[in-house]
Amino acid sequence: MKAWVSTTGAELLAQPADHWAGRLAFAQAGQMSELQRAQRESWLGLVALLQQALPMAGGEGWTVLLECDLLRLEKRIDAVILTDRAVVVLEYKHGAGGFTAADLAQAEDYALDLHDFHAGSRCCPVVPVLLASAAPPPANQWPIFHAVTPVLRSNAAGLGPLLRNIQSAIPEPPRLLDPAAWAAAPYRPVPTIIDAARRLFDRHEVEAIATARADALNLGRTTDAIRRAIATASARRERCVVFVTGVPGAGKTLCGLNLAFGTHAEIGAAFLTGNAPLVAVLRGALEQDARQRQGRTGRQPRREARAVLQNVHRFLEHHVRAPDEAPAEHVVIFDEAQRAWDAAQAGRDTQRRSSILSLSEPAHMLEIMHRVPDWSVIVALIGNGQEINTGEAGLAEWGAVIANSGGAWQAVAAPRALDAAEPVQRLAQGHPSWLRLDPDLDLTLPLRAVHYAAAADWVDAVLTDRAADAAAIAARGGLPFRLTRDLGALRAALRQRARGLRRAGLVCSAKAKRLRAEGLGAQLHGADAEVVNWFLRRWPDVRASDALEVCATEYACQGLELDWVGLAWGGDFIRHGGQWRARRFVGHAWQRVGSPASQHHIRNTYRVLLTRARFETLIFVPHGDAADATRPAAEADAVADYLLRCGVPLLDNGEVPAIPATAPLPFLL
Repeated sequence: MKAWVSTTGAELLAQPADHWAGRLAFAQAGQMSELQRAQRESWLGLVALLQQALPMAGGEGWTVLLECDLLRLEKRIDAVILTDRAVVVLEYKHGAGGFTAADLAQAEDYALDLHDFHAGSRCCPVVPVLLASAAPPPANQWPIFHAVTPVLRSNAAGLGPLLRNIQSAIPEPPRLLDPAAWAAAPYRPVPTIIDAARRLFDRHEVEAIATARADALNLGRTTDAIRRAIATASARRERCVVFVTGVPGAGKTLCGLNLAFGTHAEIGAAFLTGNAPLVAVLRGALEQDARQRQGRTGRQPRREARAVLQNVHRFLEHHVRAPDEAPAEHVVIFDEAQRAWDAAQAGRDTQRRSSILSLSEPAHMLEIMHRVPDWSVIVALIGNGQEINTGEAGLAEWGAVIANSGGAWQAVAAPRALDAAEPVQRLAQGHPSWLRLDPDLDLTLPLRAVHYAAAADWVDAVLTDRAADAAAIAARGGLPFRLTRDLGALRAALRQRARGLRRAGLVCSAKAKRLRAEGLGAQLHGADAEVVNWFLRRWPDVRASDALEVCATEYACQGLELDWVGLAWGGDFIRHGGQWRARRFVGHAWQRVGSPASQHHIRNTYRVLLTRARFETLIFVPHGDAADATRPAAEADAVADYLLRCGVPLLDNGEVPAIPATAPLPFLL
């Protein structure tokens, strides 16, 4: 764990505050950052208060770290105090006369970040403290809690007694906290896709922020494999499609963003996606970051965001209209390439547009990129099992157009591209001569689920009628799913869990029309400002996801994520005869979906919704109503009973959120 200054309590007391402020100023100069007078005064005030407080708490032997970097949050903790039994996270507000909700959330989020992503902070209590130097004496509650405590408050005079009380209230552990081991322990934050886009846009490297689990080095291997394929195509003056496959939440989009604008970004690469909500939210986040953190205003941040994040449909239409124009990029990244349209969908007119496409989107993409002089590469990111729309061509169409290119195009992919259970998601039958296999192009380890690597496997077992397999996975422990039949309990539990700056939200299928009877009629579908507000604003803004009023559908949330998800199960996917049955609501009644492709899309809708959470998904299955033929209780009970057989525990409305097995036992303050 990196800190600008690390010292013991005794050493801190031995030198004046000016000395420590000078060391911090020197460290800041090394960051090429200008020192503001207010910052120096804040450092002087914090050190002076620590010098008063530590002797009162017996903290001369403790370790004090000043300005600890948190990569995920792009911020620094003012101070971390390591006692022999706890990690105290100190957020200092110089001259503040009170404790604001925003400051409390910030302090709590710092502590949660350490607990979740720093290995040395997983074996002892993490105690966030908000120190507002000029505030009146606060009243703190001392509850029983796990791992990360609620935020404790202190003013200048109360810091010493507070530290003494924290130390005396926590029992001495069998193994005392080792400051050297704590500092050397790895800190590997798992960013949200929004966090990652912000950091990559500033030219940070994705591998440094990729994962809290050592086994996910797969992400780095896959990135290297893509770069090898690009280098080979460039050296040989070839044209190649690089297929990157993977389970939901494995980091495919992260790989693509890294290639487009990371530290070692491919020169001239463009990130293309047909996921309009993803584009809108990421563009909004980059513009917001430019205003709030970088102090930039005007249209330039918006233009920069639009340059690196492009809508693939508009890219194709532009170049079809200009048949003699070659793209400027030698490399394009096609996100969710399995969702590229087939010829029928690509050529269909809608109310919003008149199509000028005559081929499938894969065919148009190969023709357009063939115009680029000398060589070109298409990096196709494939989300297996996430096709949710009619007209999505799948890998089979990509394979067909490469095979029909007369040798003009080659491909490289992992064996998964040939082994998929669904024929539409296989590049080809057998091993064609135009395809080279590279196992490193398959991302097999989910990154989205921070503490639980088997979430995607459990979801697949649930949705493919393998209850026994799902139950066996759940029996290993730590399953990040809970079941409730009470909407009020769902909302209360989400609010209890979404601490600090963590984000919660409700999701549902776009076809779950009868959820309106439960009060969940408002749905979020498109890519307009409403979606951007839902993902980027915070409660008490009622437009934010954590207002828990509007459900995002699969169209709004695919490719994005939340920390805590409340999934409302609809009548479009029910149990019948021991199997799943997909339905549509037409007029005043449900109708069975007969088309295998449509059944597949509805099943995948729930795969998308069940894999949006970074920490936990709470599943709400309504009770139904015997008086309403569109919501029979027996159907709802059958879904709930099946999920229970798959190992989902019931939500206890009073329970403390699940803590990973490596966390300490509960302790009393």
